[in-house]
Amino acid sequence: MKWGVLLAGGSGTRFWPLSTPRHPKQLLPLAGPGSTAEEAITRLAGLIPPERILVVTGAALAAPLGARLGVPAENYLIEPRAASTGPALVWASWEACRRDPAAEVLSMHADWSVGNAEAFRRDAAAALQCASELDRLITVGVEPNRPETGYGYIVPGGPLAGGARTVARFTEKPDAATALDLIAAGALWNSGLFAWTSRCLFREIGLHTPEIAPHLTHLDGGDVNAFFREVTPISIDVGLLERSRAVAVVSGAFAWDDVGTWEALSRVRPKDPDGNVVVGPAFLDGARDCIVWTDGEPVVVSGVEDLVVIHANGRILIMRRDQAADVKRLLDVLPDEVRNIP
Repeated sequence: MKWGVLLAGGSGTRFWPLSTPRHPKQLLPLAGPGSTAEEAITRLAGLIPPERILVVTGAALAAPLGARLGVPAENYLIEPRAASTGPALVWASWEACRRDPAAEVLSMHADWSVGNAEAFRRDAAAALQCASELDRLITVGVEPNRPETGYGYIVPGGPLAGGARTVARFTEKPDAATALDLIAAGALWNSGLFAWTSRCLFREIGLHTPEIAPHLTHLDGGDVNAFFREVTPISIDVGLLERSRAVAVVSGAFAWDDVGTWEALSRVRPKDPDGNVVVGPAFLDGARDCIVWTDGEPVVVSGVEDLVVIHANGRILIMRRDQAADVKRLLDVLPDEVRNIP
């Protein structure tokens, strides 16, 4: 049967001060009226039912996610520690396999914006079918529409059955010039939407991922704490997909955005005639191409361009849009009484 894994950990620090450890970005309505986590579950309707969706998260988020997502309580997998996507997905796939030895797993993140849910389901179903029929790890690539330097790229190789192709190479977060060259060569964005059978995943982990493979015996013995204590944190991309020869890519026809920084709101939310994205009671006069978000207090923005202006949780953040990716670095230099939000 088809199983879904939703990765919903992390605190979303790049959306400070709106995102906090108790109310991180996956619980926020960043791309629309509902939170990105809720939209992720809704997007699977008709493909994978809630009783076969596993949500990997931290202890602080299990309750607020549980109140919103409509997923059974026993399907929340609470990580003993954050160890990146490799251990998280291995654990979730192991759990799916424990409940269903023939599990076919679709993995996704809880903070995406997807423009066409029907196309997403169609392409996700095709990825699951390829994973089963080709006995490969499948990643879904999305056609780039800009030279994004914050994403990973996939250069497809030769054709396989079912519309899949081999992977010639992965390139992670290239500079702008390299990104343009990759796009010209037909590269796709690595969306992070993955599909595999549990059998294939564990075979390939055993062959290629020494950071995780020796510790699978702890999962077999039901000791999740020991598994997370002993694994080396590593992403599934670096730890497996970039090493295995059993990887294939299928093309996704849906609009996709990682919603990784405040800048992303300019791509996933409507703009006013002056190119501004405005959420909350904000009043703009002569402002252009700004991103303004206020959680209740009126904000006035006048005569400026290309700024991020955020008023949330008793904090005000103002920065240039081209510096939006630096929020995480900024938090490292802020005094605790400013950075930490009760």
